[in-house]
Amino acid sequence: MSGVMEFESGQEAANDYRVLVFGRLLGAANRLEYLLGRDLEQEFGISHSVFELLLLAGRAGTEGIPVRDIAQARVLTSGGATRLVQRASALGLIERRNSASDARVQLIRLSPHGEDVLLRASARHVENIERHLLSLLSPAESEVFSAAVKKISKHAARELPIMP
Repeated sequence: MSGVMEFESGQEAANDYRVLVFGRLLGAANRLEYLLGRDLEQEFGISHSVFELLLLAGRAGTEGIPVRDIAQARVLTSGGATRLVQRASALGLIERRNSASDARVQLIRLSPHGEDVLLRASARHVENIERHLLSLLSPAESEVFSAAVKKISKHAARELPIMP
């Protein structure tokens, strides 16, 4: 065999445990993103994408994060990252400035308002993660799940092409 999986029927392919586990992973992620994102939108007036941008800017600290790094982290084109930054900027959540070492590079950091929204939204987000995800798992399962997701995420990030 050439290493390529061959199935006898569509039903067999659709019920392959690897296809099912990936489908369940995607389904769970999509449903959780909907539930948690809807709550962020209702409570704080921000989309889940804007919240993720605030998290990236928060991790970067006062130095800021280049827009190209936002694009890579969020798997967006540079145009998509620019539009996301523009939305957050219009809400007064971030500040933009040129890099001191390269004026072509725009750095993004939290505004004071963005810091406040991030702190309040993160507290609510953690409550929802506990409620919809971690409370379903034992402490041991939670630890294994966290380690497995980290491993999978790091591998996928290494395999991604540089976003245009």
